[in-house]
Order: sequence, then structure tokens, then C-alpha cells
Amino acid sequence: MLSAGAALVLGVPVAAWGLMGQQNHDGLPASELDHAYRPWDIGDGVAAGVGGLALVVAGVGAAVLVRGARRGGIDRRWWGVLGPLVVVGLMAGVGWRILTAGVVGANIGAGLLIIFGTPVAAGLVLWALGRGVWLATRGQRNDGGSGGRRLGGFASGGV
Repeated sequence: MLSAGAALVLGVPVAAWGLMGQQNHDGLPASELDHAYRPWDIGDGVAAGVGGLALVVAGVGAAVLVRGARRGGIDRRWWGVLGPLVVVGLMAGVGWRILTAGVVGANIGAGLLIIFGTPVAAGLVLWALGRGVWLATRGQRNDGGSGGRRLGGFASGGV
């Protein structure tokens, strides 16, 4: 289950990056375009192939996880960890294409991505980390660690 989760979380950003393709301004040669960050020197065909392969890997990982959840092999609460990480991966894959887009003048999308996308991604990662630690340490207990009292799905700690 751990490898299926890793395949899903790591496959999504690569699939998004590869299948989205380079987002350059049309009508000008690449040498005249401005970049916030230079794109990797990888051809569009290779990137699309890698993205397609990563999509298959992520799909297989998701299928294994869903099947495992139905059979009781994985606690469904772990989707609260995997979901935000998948969203961050999607943001990272698309975001890299925005940051490396060839434009005329300033890349306003890159600035907006850095200003607004970074705090959202950081919040999602912190949520996933906190939820994962909670599930790994206290989430497996039926009594919540406080004699059976629970408050809003979290251990009340004697409150």
C-alpha cells in the first residue's frame, strides 16, 4: 500500500508536467522569449511519453489503493493525507510549466503562482503531514487516547 501511495503521489506531478507541454507564446522564436525560469532541455515528445507513463503509474497506484480500501487493507482516513499531496503534486506539475513558460515581457502567471500557490501548497503539505502523524500515532486507537472521549474526530485529551 505504501508503494501504491508513493506511485500515486509521485506520478501525478510528472504526468501533469509531461502532458501539459511547454506553454510558450506563439509567433516568436524561442530565442526571443523571456522566462522566469529556463525550461529543461527535453523535447515535447519525450515529455509527453514520460507524462503518459507517469499517468499510468499514478492510475495503477490509485486503483490499488481504492481496491485495498474496499477490502480493508488501508484505513480510509489515509485519503485525508493522500488527497492533499495529490493536489500539491498537480499544482507542482502545472506550476513548473507556468514558471518556465516563454513569454514576451514579464511572466505574470509565475508571479501569481509564487504569491498565491506557495502558501496554498505549504498549507496542504502541512495538513497532510499533521494528519499523517496523527493517524500514525493516535489515529489507530479506538478510544482516542482519552478514555473514550472524542471531540470533533480528534482526541480530546481530557477536555
